[in-house]
Amino acid sequence: MPVYVQHIETLVPENAYTQEFACERMKSWTDGDKQHRLVNRVYQHSGIGTRHSVLADFSPGAAEPLFKIGPDGKPLEPGTRERNERFAREARRMSVEVARRALGQCPDITPADVTHVITTTCTGFSNPGPDYHIVREVGMRPSTQRYALGFMGCYAALPALRMAWQFCQADPSAVVLVVSVELCSLHLHFEDGMDSLLANALFADGAAAAIVSAREPCAGRSAYRLDSFASALIPGAEKDMAWRIGDKGFEITLSMYVPDVIGANILSLIEPTLAASGLLVKDIGRWAVHPGGKAILDKVQNELQLTPGQTQASRDVLYRYGNMSSATSLFVLKEVLDTGSVEKSDERVCAIAFGPGLTVESAILRLTKW
Repeated sequence: MPVYVQHIETLVPENAYTQEFACERMKSWTDGDKQHRLVNRVYQHSGIGTRHSVLADFSPGAAEPLFKIGPDGKPLEPGTRERNERFAREARRMSVEVARRALGQCPDITPADVTHVITTTCTGFSNPGPDYHIVREVGMRPSTQRYALGFMGCYAALPALRMAWQFCQADPSAVVLVVSVELCSLHLHFEDGMDSLLANALFADGAAAAIVSAREPCAGRSAYRLDSFASALIPGAEKDMAWRIGDKGFEITLSMYVPDVIGANILSLIEPTLAASGLLVKDIGRWAVHPGGKAILDKVQNELQLTPGQTQASRDVLYRYGNMSSATSLFVLKEVLDTGSVEKSDERVCAIAFGPGLTVESAILRLTKW
């Protein structure tokens, strides 16, 4: 039975910072010419133009700053509790708003029609959480089933779509709302070290919502048909990417070798996934690759011998928004959906996302026009 992604909606906070501005601010908080040169190199080669944050901290005169400035002119690191309290407040606001907007764009689906809500986040914890507030504030039935996929990392949106697909396969009347909300900027760290430097240069805040059901999309709309999903682990890479809870926020391990590890394994991982559906790499029209960073996109494109146009949606999202963890995959899928050729009514799309472990999640979709 066909199951469709009927609509994808995205949302970013109102505070926007150019990468040039972020680079200069980071340099003002570090010491030494060597460190400044390193900051310059990382930020200038990130492939990012702008990022958004729920924090106005980095603009002059910001009210209620989370990162207060110390006597030495450098940010003071707030504790995990302070960061998480800000997450609970802002994640509630953003998840409810993006859910409301998504449903507002589907005239044939009302909040009362939604049977399941699935949320993903790895940047905070609260209970009642975003799933609860979505149901209560958007006007869904109290009996709506809620599922929170927590702390999975950047790849979580694809397992969430797979869960939605499975619900719809089991119950053709199901209407599933998937919401990813990630507030990565709450976990900035300012100690020396490559992990913090890379994370500070890449991650940003955003939210996205997808509506999944077995209903046929409305005439004149574009949608995805969900065809298949796959999960894989890259052996020996557990220490290259990790995400832990510390006393002063969440702490990331992000090795500079991650792009090389992904590049060395991506073909051997993706070929069996495609073969299970009777496909080859050349059968995929466009690739919705999670833009964990410019180097990752370069490696995937080179190893799979893709054209620049096949990964352009990922590069555009990275440039405009940065890496918003799990929400980013939905941003890229929306970009592919919105930029689909009007002449093509049946284009295969492969989505790939990476996360701690190293975990690789993938999905094969068909972009259809009704």
